[in-house]
Amino acid sequence: MTTIQRALVTGGAGFIGSHLAEALMKQGSRVTVLDNLSTGHRHNIAHLGDGVEFVEGDIRDAGLLNRLAEGCDVVFHQAAVVSVTLSVQDPSHSCEVNDLGTVRVLDACRRNGVGRVVMASSSAVYGDDPQLPKAESMPPRPMSPYAVQKLTGEFYAAAFGGLYGLETVCLRYFNVYGPRQDPSSPYSGVISIFMTKAVAGQAPTIYGDGSQSRDFVSVRDVVQANLLAATQTAAAGRVFNVGTGHFIRIHDLWTIIGELAHTNLEPVFAPPRAGDIRESVSDIGEISSALGFRPRVELRQGLADTLDWYRSNLSLE
Repeated sequence: MTTIQRALVTGGAGFIGSHLAEALMKQGSRVTVLDNLSTGHRHNIAHLGDGVEFVEGDIRDAGLLNRLAEGCDVVFHQAAVVSVTLSVQDPSHSCEVNDLGTVRVLDACRRNGVGRVVMASSSAVYGDDPQLPKAESMPPRPMSPYAVQKLTGEFYAAAFGGLYGLETVCLRYFNVYGPRQDPSSPYSGVISIFMTKAVAGQAPTIYGDGSQSRDFVSVRDVVQANLLAATQTAAAGRVFNVGTGHFIRIHDLWTIIGELAHTNLEPVFAPPRAGDIRESVSDIGEISSALGFRPRVELRQGLADTLDWYRSNLSLE
């Protein structure tokens, strides 16, 4: 598969999904976005105009999915309850969305002969395994309902491939950041929260001692990985990490953002959150060798671009 004529993006009004829908539209694909707007926003795709079809609906709606999957070359499954903390607080709800919703997406795709499904998984499946960097060959050690649900989705993808011949690719995202990441929720990504605090001239809260490490990957690079996964023959049936292969500690992250925002506020420290992982950095050898993936956005430049967006768009949130 080399071109995408028609695509469905679940969760396409969300942070990653909206960037993916935009990239698909720019390369000439017909794009449908499905989103229930529980965490996504219409304004994330408003600038795309009639370039994408927006459908407000839920991935648990089998009939709706069956209709939208018809005629699609690729389905990009981004919709999920994405918060570890929310999955700890309400595991039944996150299970219903993340597990049942994923099965409904896969089932609609196999019933309609979709060429390939590219699914958002998570580095959370590795848990707190001390081995670094995290490689796809490592045994998973999920520590939260969210991580279990993402791993379950990978198993369902493999089963649908074996049983029905449905081509799937699962992408284990590390810590994705960039424009349009919603800072309004206390469960948002740390960069979006830090950006909001920096713009407002407020001190951020760091959970734990701040020495925990994260591999932050730009949403632009995540889009690149999705498009490669959708179009490269070698991707079918595989699971890949999507990160940079580098890490930064959380207190150093705030230092950089503070420098970019011209603030030297000291952070407030709070106890670690349940289910949070201490050390995380990706091994991207598999996706690099198989698909030619190369992270293009250097962290400091990506943070500067993201900060510019937050300064201009916080009133939208």
